[in-house]
Amino acid sequence: MAVKASEKPWWKAFVSPGWVIAALLIAAFSYFAFTVLAPWQLDKNEALTERNEHIERAFEHDPVPFADITRAGGELDPADEWTRVTLTGHYLPDQEVLLRLRPVDKTPAFQVLTPFETSDGAVVLLNRGWVPARDGGTQVPDFAPAPRGETTVTGFVRVSEGVHPSAPMRDQGRQMVYSIDTEQIAELTGLPLAAPYVQLTDGEPGVIQAIPLPQLETGNHLSYGLQWIAFGLLAPAGLIYFIWAETRERRRFRQEQEALLLDAPSPLTDEPSPTPATRERYGRNRRNPWASAYDKQEER
Repeated sequence: MAVKASEKPWWKAFVSPGWVIAALLIAAFSYFAFTVLAPWQLDKNEALTERNEHIERAFEHDPVPFADITRAGGELDPADEWTRVTLTGHYLPDQEVLLRLRPVDKTPAFQVLTPFETSDGAVVLLNRGWVPARDGGTQVPDFAPAPRGETTVTGFVRVSEGVHPSAPMRDQGRQMVYSIDTEQIAELTGLPLAAPYVQLTDGEPGVIQAIPLPQLETGNHLSYGLQWIAFGLLAPAGLIYFIWAETRERRRFRQEQEALLLDAPSPLTDEPSPTPATRERYGRNRRNPWASAYDKQEER
């Protein structure tokens, strides 16, 4: 009777470079999916949802004076962005700045940023709209100047965008910037600009072509975020499945080999002991078919 050989624990079969590297790569992918990719898309969806709610709420209420929604020092609560506000005062066209390389509706454009001094002494940067660039998007076209004298305007209050990596420049006799950062523009103009700026709406005094409002949709960011979560779960689940399948196949193969050894004739008998038919782990016969054909010819 055959003696069953001692077997190593099943898990030692998976302590090999291939399995260890696969496990590490899957763990890194799942970690990255849960901590970076999924939050990135979900945060974008949340930000767009919040923005859309602010825009919808802005049209549900009448415009309010700019000073009523700014904190001490002219700061703006981000929750109040897109509120419609009114300002009374006069433009300061001599300190006008252009925003360059900012397409509007896929059209190369310059946006016109003009300071506005209110009747209570505050200075607010107004986005008067945009003009299409000429000559391949590099030349500033002629556009209507800001009106002189006291006037009242209405627009959406916006949070400053932050400083762009590219430094401001002077071109074609005009000061140009790459982002609407009121602190940076205040340094360029020497004016004490308030932290938020105002984006004028159609039909307001001084507006050129009003910047169109964003589409009230969130896109596919939510579904993308959920997909990354699903991928982060499926990757380790797939590894577990392959480990289970490999373990099952190894167990089945071992049981088959044991059964074949038990059924083999005893070597103590006078009859020749035929070699027991053995099968590879994944179903192919180990015996050489060419050798089998040769044996049959010898028997004849």
